[in-house]
Amino acid sequence: MKIVVVGATGTVGSAVVKALSARHEVVGVTRHSDPAVDLLDAASARALLERIAGVDAVVCCAGSARFKPLAALTDEDFAASLADKLMGQVNLARAALARLRDGGSITLTSGVLAIRPMPGSAAISLVNAGLEGFVRAAALEAPRRIRVNVVSPPWVKETLAAMGLDVASGLAAADVAKAYVDAVEGSQNGAVIDPMRFSGTR
Repeated sequence: MKIVVVGATGTVGSAVVKALSARHEVVGVTRHSDPAVDLLDAASARALLERIAGVDAVVCCAGSARFKPLAALTDEDFAASLADKLMGQVNLARAALARLRDGGSITLTSGVLAIRPMPGSAAISLVNAGLEGFVRAAALEAPRRIRVNVVSPPWVKETLAAMGLDVASGLAAADVAKAYVDAVEGSQNGAVIDPMRFSGTR
């Protein structure tokens, strides 16, 4: 398969590229690659998939949202979070639905804060839960046997380490990547995929 991975140089994205490259043709994409994509620009997503011919699957490991106490979150914080991680991925999926090969797949990224929020996560929890709702609905209407799923990663060990936090509760990026491979190569549709099921632990 020819697979486009957006966010290909991030901690999770690079692990996904490595895992998928063993069996597929992978085109890794970032804001600064060639070709490139900017999730804040819906036209950019359409242009990307018009430029790369014959794509079977799109995986998005990109998108950010603001992490602040609720009382400190501004209108701009919410707007930026919705525009980037939520609508950026939604618009990428919309572009892919019109341009993927028949029977292709779209895999987006939400996160554990959708169902296990914490202080400071109001904007991120909103975005992640919105993505999961979108995927469940979009899968019902996806044309030409295209499947739409979302991976909900837990805290990633490498990210926790970079933040100087205890990595014991995290999952290695290579293990998180297994969920994306399963989404691309499997048969599920409209699923919220928990990478912990591939780790041997819960």
